[in-house]
Amino acid sequence: MFAIHSVYLKPIDEVDKHLEAHRAFLKTLYAKGITICSGPQVPRTGGFILMNAASKSEALEIMKNDPYSINGVAEYSVIEFEVKSFADAFSVFLK
Repeated sequence: MFAIHSVYLKPIDEVDKHLEAHRAFLKTLYAKGITICSGPQVPRTGGFILMNAASKSEALEIMKNDPYSINGVAEYSVIEFEVKSFADAFSVFLK
C-alpha cells in the first residue's frame, strides 16, 4: 500500500488550470482498482492519494503521468507501508 503526497509548486490558480485533467487521470486509476481514495490537503497546499500498486517504483511511474506532474504544478512523494490492521470493509482494497 502506498500513501502518495503531493506538494503544489505553483500558485493555486495555476494548479486549478489542470484540476479537471488531474481528476480525470485519477478516475482512470479508480477504474483500474489502483487508487482507493484521494483528496486535497487542508489547507490546500497539496494532496494525498491512497494507492494499491505493485511497487514503489510503479507508484512513482504512475504519478509521472498525472497532469499535475506533466505540467510541473505539483511533485509527488511516495510512502510505502504494510497494512496490518483495517476495518472489515477495507479488505476489498487489499491485493
